[in-house]
Amino acid sequence: MTHTLAIDSVELSFGGRSVLQGAYIGVKTGEVVGLLGRNGCGKTCLMNIIYGSLKCSYRTLKIDDVYTTHAFRKPGLIRYAPQFGYVPDWLKVRTVFRENAMDFGRFTEVFPEMEKCWNQKTGNLSGGERRIMEIYLAVAAPVKFALLDEPFSQVMPLHIGRIKELIHTEKQNKGILVTDHMYRHILDISDRIYLLANNSSYLVKRDEDLARLGYISWKAD
Repeated sequence: MTHTLAIDSVELSFGGRSVLQGAYIGVKTGEVVGLLGRNGCGKTCLMNIIYGSLKCSYRTLKIDDVYTTHAFRKPGLIRYAPQFGYVPDWLKVRTVFRENAMDFGRFTEVFPEMEKCWNQKTGNLSGGERRIMEIYLAVAAPVKFALLDEPFSQVMPLHIGRIKELIHTEKQNKGILVTDHMYRHILDISDRIYLLANNSSYLVKRDEDLARLGYISWKAD
C-alpha cells in the first residue's frame, strides 16, 4: 500500500525574522526525498514541524489525505533521527532494540562490527557507533515514514555506503525524507529533491537549479 505525506503553506518565524513562508514538501512510499539548503534555512525546523515537536504560525500536514497533528504521538507513523543523539545514554543497546521491537541480528547483518555493542550503554559508544545505531532505528523501523537529519555525519565512508544501501532497501516499505550538508550523497540516493531558499521550497532537478538558487557555485564545461 502506498502512503503519502504532504506538508504545505508552512509559515515559521523567530524573533520577527521569517524562516519559512509557504514551504511545501511531499513524500510517498517507495521514494527518498532529499531536502537541501544552506545553514539556517529551516531544514531541521521543517522536519520537527512534520514530526510535531515544533509549533509554527501555520502549516497544513496531511498523511494519507488526513489532517494530522503531533505525528510523533501516533504509533507506526513516523520515526525521526535528529542531527544530535536521541537515545538516552544510560540505556543498554540490547534494551534499546528490545523496547523498539527491532531485531538486533538484522542490524548486525548490515553492520557486523556493532555486534560487540550488545551489552554496552549507549553513552559508552563512540560517536560513529551511536550514529549508526540511531540512523538504523529510524530507517528500519516498521513505520510509514522516516525523517533523517544529517545521517552521514560522524560516520566513516564505509558506513556511509551501507547507510545508503539500507535507505535504498527500506524505501520499498516507507517514504524517507533526508537532509545532509554532504549534498552529493543526497543527490545520489534521492528520487526527488527540494531546496529551501528564500524562505520557501523549490523542486530541483539539476546542479544548474542548485546554482541558480544560490546553493552551489556551478560552471558549465
